[in-house]
Amino acid sequence: MFNSLQEKLESAFKNLKGQGRITELNIATTVKEIRRALVDADVNYKIAKEFTDRIKDKAMGEKVINAISPGQLMTKIVKDELTGLMGGEEAPFNAKGNPAIILIAGLQGSGKTTFSGKLANFLKTRKGLSPMLVAADVYRPAAMEQLRVLGEQIGVDVYLEAENQDPVSIAQNALKEARSKNKNVLIIDTAGRLAIDEVMMTEVANIKKALNPTEILFVVDSMTGQDAVNTAKSFNDRLDFTGVVLTKLDGDTRGGAALSIKYTVNKPIKFVSSGEKMDTLDVFYPERMAQRILGMGDITSLVEKAQEQFDEEQAKKLESKIRKNKFDFADFKMQLEQIKKMGNMKDLMSMIPGMGSKIKDLDVNEDSFKGIEAMINSMTPAERGNPDLINGTRRKRIAAGAGKDISEVNAFMKQFEQMRDMMKGMNKMNMFGKMMPGRK
Repeated sequence: MFNSLQEKLESAFKNLKGQGRITELNIATTVKEIRRALVDADVNYKIAKEFTDRIKDKAMGEKVINAISPGQLMTKIVKDELTGLMGGEEAPFNAKGNPAIILIAGLQGSGKTTFSGKLANFLKTRKGLSPMLVAADVYRPAAMEQLRVLGEQIGVDVYLEAENQDPVSIAQNALKEARSKNKNVLIIDTAGRLAIDEVMMTEVANIKKALNPTEILFVVDSMTGQDAVNTAKSFNDRLDFTGVVLTKLDGDTRGGAALSIKYTVNKPIKFVSSGEKMDTLDVFYPERMAQRILGMGDITSLVEKAQEQFDEEQAKKLESKIRKNKFDFADFKMQLEQIKKMGNMKDLMSMIPGMGSKIKDLDVNEDSFKGIEAMINSMTPAERGNPDLINGTRRKRIAAGAGKDISEVNAFMKQFEQMRDMMKGMNKMNMFGKMMPGRK
C-alpha cells in the first residue's frame, strides 16, 4: 500500500543526506518535494500546504545530535506529523450494549457488505462477542444473498426479510430477534448508491433515528482518494457518523483518503480492510500506518498477528528446539500453517522495516506453500524429525512422491539450512523470544 507515496517521500529525504544541520536552504527543496508527493497522492492542496508548513516550522533550528543525520531527523518529524494528521492515537470502538447497534453506511462498491461480514468475524473471533448481521439493502437482492453467504461462512446469524421493502422495519425486527437470541451486537448493512442522493441519505438517517446506533461507520474505498473524502463530508453532515473504515488497502492505494479524511470531517479512522478473506480486518493505528508509509515497517502489528496464531505451549516447545538447534521439517510445516493464518504474505513482508519498496513489484503467490508442503509430506516421520538423514537417494524419492524435480528438492533443502542458520542468529539476539505470546 502507498508504494508511490513512499518512494517520493524517500526521494525527498535524500536531499538532506550528508548535511550536518537542517537549515532554511537545505530544507526548502525537501519540503517542496514532500508537498508535491502528498498532492500526487490525492491529498487536498490546502491540507498538504498546512502539513508541510508545520514540518518546516518544527525542522528549522533543530540541532542534529549524536549520530542522527538531518534525513533521519526529518523522517521522525514527518512520521509524527503524519500520525497526527491521521488521528494521533487508536480510536475506541464501542461494542457494548444490549445489543450494541452498529450501522454501516457508504456508497455502492465501497465494500460495505464485505466489511460487515469482516466486522462480525472480528467481534466474534477476537472479542468473544455474539453478533448478528442484518441485510437492510432492499434494492440489491445480491447484497442480501452475499451477506447470507458470508454469515454462513463465518458462523454468524443473518437477519433478512426478502419481501420487506422498508429498511427501518427490517432493522427494528432484527433488533427484536437479536434480543430474543441473546445477541450482543447487531450489525446493519444498509443500501448504497453510485452517488449520493436524497433517498439514500433519508433512509440511513431514518434507521439512525429509529434505532439510535452505538456506532455509525462510514465505509470508504481507499482507492478513490479525494472523492472519498468529499463523500465522507456529505455523509457526516447528515449522519454525524462516529468513525471511518478504509477498504481495499491491498489495491492501488494513493493515500489521499487515509491522510485527508480525519482532517476534513474530524472523525477517526477505526478500521482498515484489505482483500476478500474474512480475517483481513485490522484496527487502525495512526502511528503504525505512518511508519509503513515511510518504509519503517510495522513490527508491532507483525508480532501481534503472530501472537494471535501461535499457541503458547507450542511456541515454548518451538523456542526450546530453536535454542538447541533442533528445528526440523515437522516444525517447519507447523509454522507454515500458522503463517498462512496470519494473512496475505506480501502484506506481512511489508511490515518488516525496509521491505516495502523492495517487494512492491514482487508477485507473491499464496499457493507457493503447496509445493513445499508436498515435499514435507513425502518425507518419512524419521526424515521430518532429522533433516540430516536426507541423502541423495532419499531426495530422489521425496521428489518423486511430491511430483517435483530433484533440483526443486535440493533448492528447498538449501533454503531450509539457510533458515536454520538465520534462526541461530535470531536466537543469539533473543529476537525469537520476543515473538512468543506474553513475551516482551
